Amino acid sequence: MTKSTLPYLAFDTATRHLRLDPHEPAFFLNPYEAYAHLHGVSNGFFWEEFGFWCFGGFDDVNRLLRDRRFGRQSPAGIPDSRGVGQDRSHLKAFDGIEANSMLELEPPVHTRLRTLVNRAFVSRQVERLRPRVEALANELIDRFDPAGPVDLLPAFAAPLPITIIAEMLGVPVEMGPQLLDWSHQMVAMYIHGRTRETEETANRAAGEFADFLRGYITERRKNPGDDLLSLLISAQEDGQRLSEDEMVSSAILLLNAGHEATVHQTGNAVRSILAQQGDPRRFFTSLEATAATVEECLRFDAPLHMFTRYAYQEIEVAPGIVVQPGQTIGLLLGMANHDPRAFADPQAFRPDRTDQKNVSFGAGIHFCIGAPLARLELQVSLKTLFERQPKLHLAESPRFRDTYHFHGLETLAVGF
Repeated sequence: MTKSTLPYLAFDTATRHLRLDPHEPAFFLNPYEAYAHLHGVSNGFFWEEFGFWCFGGFDDVNRLLRDRRFGRQSPAGIPDSRGVGQDRSHLKAFDGIEANSMLELEPPVHTRLRTLVNRAFVSRQVERLRPRVEALANELIDRFDPAGPVDLLPAFAAPLPITIIAEMLGVPVEMGPQLLDWSHQMVAMYIHGRTRETEETANRAAGEFADFLRGYITERRKNPGDDLLSLLISAQEDGQRLSEDEMVSSAILLLNAGHEATVHQTGNAVRSILAQQGDPRRFFTSLEATAATVEECLRFDAPLHMFTRYAYQEIEVAPGIVVQPGQTIGLLLGMANHDPRAFADPQAFRPDRTDQKNVSFGAGIHFCIGAPLARLELQVSLKTLFERQPKLHLAESPRFRDTYHFHGLETLAVGF
């Protein structure tokens, strides 16, 4: 291994092996410094701490996300292949959820599940939620303590998306804190360096979450309403073979994905916009300008930095890099969004850029089903926030969490 100009990173140019601890503060607080260095030496490398090949070039990531020779479904039939060959009896509830999650499945099952759930997330359906999102954003801002400081994450970024997705599913909004708690405990399974305690906590959360939803599915069967659970039940009764287990897994996926990334992206976006200084309202002068600003926020500081895929056959992924069936590859979304071959001046925040594109929502058949909703929530909430609070400023320096996969802030204290 040869040391780079970055003291916390070592890269062997002969083998393309990278040694970089994802828990190193200099990295998780600002991964873009390491990404810039890696773009200069190799967009494909074997990341020793994870134990698989990773790719961070925009074209590579965009291509591999769409390559059907790779997929999310473990060839071993077990969610999260890190457990293959090990006792997973303590993860029965968690594995049960994952086994029916469209995120972890491939066609034809994935196609059927996604077709059913997608009815609620097409753009025209989501657009109907704009007035509700705006009203909710204003309600949350009204509750800010004018004396400040206010931590925007629990006061604004978290309650908005969890309220919207709870209302869509037809579960009580007052359950929001509990839903968030279950979600956080389950999502911790994907963080590098998880422990047995993490696994047992996630399994308990999965079981409680599933039991809660089964109760509401039973209620909706008796008294259907205008919500997503009722829609899924109706689809099943119309002859679509959607089991109760699939409904539970789909609802949990939508609740987890429907807020986790949006919370992080909201915090990251506020931080990015405030760093530009000046009047933040200049980024939200029209619907078009607002949409462009959100897209640049998604590119500039994405909430999800690594997404994994399994190889389904022997594949030469890049010159000299061959993976075998069942092996994992890592696709580095945050690194791809800062590829200087794809973006002019990638480290600059430029909503007016003509090369706007990003892979923050993925690509291919697993492209984020909630992308239209996330975009709407971000556009409305950020525009409302900065129009209501144009003098918003950081009350203290924000710090990113030690969770490399999910790149988000611990706190975001602001004053007015």
